[in-house]
Amino acid sequence: MSASKKKKVTKAEKLKMLQEEEERRLKEEEEARLKYEKEEMERFETERIEKEKWQQLEAKDLERRKEELEELHLLEACYPEAEKLKRENRLLSRWNHYIQCDGSPDPLVPQEMNTFISLWKEETNETFEEVIEKSKLVLNLIEKLKLILLETPPYDLQDKKVKQYQGSIQELQELLHFKFNVATELLLRQASTLADLDSGNMEKIIQHENITLYLWANLKKNPRYRSIRFSETKIGFEIPRILATCDIALRLLHTHYDHVTPLCPVPRPLKVEQHTSTIIESVKDQDKDIAEESISKEDQEESKQPESGSIVVHEEEVKVEEEGDAKVQMSAVAESETIKSEVEMKLLSETVSAAQLLLIENACEKPEFFEAYEVDLFQFTTLGGVYHLDILELPPQCKPVNGWMIVEILKEGLQKYVYPPETTEDFEIENAFPPIEVTLQVHENVIFFEDPMVARWDHEGKHWRTDGISHVIYNSEDKLVTFNLETFGPVTLIQDAHINMPYQSWELRPLAVNKVLLTVTTVFTELQIQIKENLCMLASVKLKNKEHESILKGRWMPPIPFIIALKEVGLNIFPTGHSHFYVLINNKVKEHLNQELDTEYPDWALLMFSGDRAQTLKISEYSETFSEALKEETEFHSTLYHMVKDFASGDAIEKIRSSNCQFVDCVCQMLLSTRLLSYS
Repeated sequence: MSASKKKKVTKAEKLKMLQEEEERRLKEEEEARLKYEKEEMERFETERIEKEKWQQLEAKDLERRKEELEELHLLEACYPEAEKLKRENRLLSRWNHYIQCDGSPDPLVPQEMNTFISLWKEETNETFEEVIEKSKLVLNLIEKLKLILLETPPYDLQDKKVKQYQGSIQELQELLHFKFNVATELLLRQASTLADLDSGNMEKIIQHENITLYLWANLKKNPRYRSIRFSETKIGFEIPRILATCDIALRLLHTHYDHVTPLCPVPRPLKVEQHTSTIIESVKDQDKDIAEESISKEDQEESKQPESGSIVVHEEEVKVEEEGDAKVQMSAVAESETIKSEVEMKLLSETVSAAQLLLIENACEKPEFFEAYEVDLFQFTTLGGVYHLDILELPPQCKPVNGWMIVEILKEGLQKYVYPPETTEDFEIENAFPPIEVTLQVHENVIFFEDPMVARWDHEGKHWRTDGISHVIYNSEDKLVTFNLETFGPVTLIQDAHINMPYQSWELRPLAVNKVLLTVTTVFTELQIQIKENLCMLASVKLKNKEHESILKGRWMPPIPFIIALKEVGLNIFPTGHSHFYVLINNKVKEHLNQELDTEYPDWALLMFSGDRAQTLKISEYSETFSEALKEETEFHSTLYHMVKDFASGDAIEKIRSSNCQFVDCVCQMLLSTRLLSYS
């Protein structure tokens, strides 16, 4: 036979191979089973250890809850004290105003305000300069009334008072603008005597810290004189030929304040009393049930004890019995204290839950606008005041007669020239009434991080609109805005109110006792705010990593006026109740702990607070997914303050406890206003 022929496998060899394969399969299955059982045992053991650790942490947290709650109550006592001092300061301010006797009305007294308004209405023939001088007092009264509405706690402010103060504000705003119109008419009556020698037309500029007036009267009616620029500036108009031949005047009244946008609604207190009282009654009932149950148990135990009758008891037995009674009493007291603590914590937890539910029920809904081109004032904000653009009919001019100046006074007063006219049937030429080109100067103290948008006021709809405006050009170097406007009226510049949100980073650094530095960094700017006692101050503003000189730098102000001032210059880092609809907020809550605070963890520590428990998480700020796994050697606490106490120095905690109540309240107010944890 050939050697290449394969050897035939016998049946015995085949059987042996099958047995070996079966043994190998069984061995692999056994190894897999043992591995799975081992992994399961390890998993169960890990879960058991984690559960035990969790239970130990919860038990330890429950043990010190009463102590932490009492400490928290002591810390929170500063807020009522700070509010008391604020109320005293408001009363002192009113008293100081009373003893000054400077003739200015008290804005909180309706009789004084009505008298002031009535007397000013009766004054006639006031020049523009006289109205500007009076406007200082009027603007001061309006500012005081607005601050009262913002600074007074909702529970101290009755609805009747809110309507009274808002009514006074609106009446003062309308009267001030009326007075400017009357003063403008007086100026235009003298236009012929104020005419420029070169052009033959009248040009007038009046500048003040709150108001700037640009006034031009068309006396020569030269059809070729269509480019109007004020005093060699670039501010002015390009008017069409049809206006260049009419008896008109152009007015640009730039008020550095905004009296056109409707007043913001004043927040009213939530109706929490009914919810809280219901919770308290419920918890009291539970407390009563627990107490009754405890008493019934004691009665049952006493009834089980044998009656002593007339048996003579030895001294040792009496002593043992007394010791037993003392232990029972101590146990009963301890149990009572535990029950009381549990009831207090339940009351606090239920009250917090009810408050959170009320906040959800009263949460702001996303505003819906049904008109096209309407400006959403929840998303955008006006900046730099209002530009009142008007085409006016030129009133009859003064005429000298025998040493006298005679002028015809129209009963209807200053009249607006309608452009374009309501009916254009008499005009055959197309585009006979083209848009008017306008060039405005942006207020020098206002910062626009992007090119501003232009909006016009809709008198009928009572809102700002962006239609009817075209060819907008912004010159950032000269701070000039040029655009075409179809119809004249109030115009303003708007910017996204959330342009500096979300924040890139923030830091709260102590400087001294009752003094800290809050730094907020955004995409466009870095703000440094010093907080001292009950005052705030803008310490630094950086734009594109360069220091920017702001009119607010170095000025100490209370929190609310400070916040208003920052918003008015375009440095808005203060979200509102609607801001979460326009800003992508971070769900991860981060607390930055600096090495200078003598902390155990020098890097970022992620702390989670659920409303009734604070804990340090295992994840870092760079983690892609969120996990509630705890950091090693961490513990549960009832507040973030007690959580930080675990790794803060004793000196830092002592400084916190000894801080001035107004300082704590001021810092808290700034943190609540910026909402750094949510918008970073």
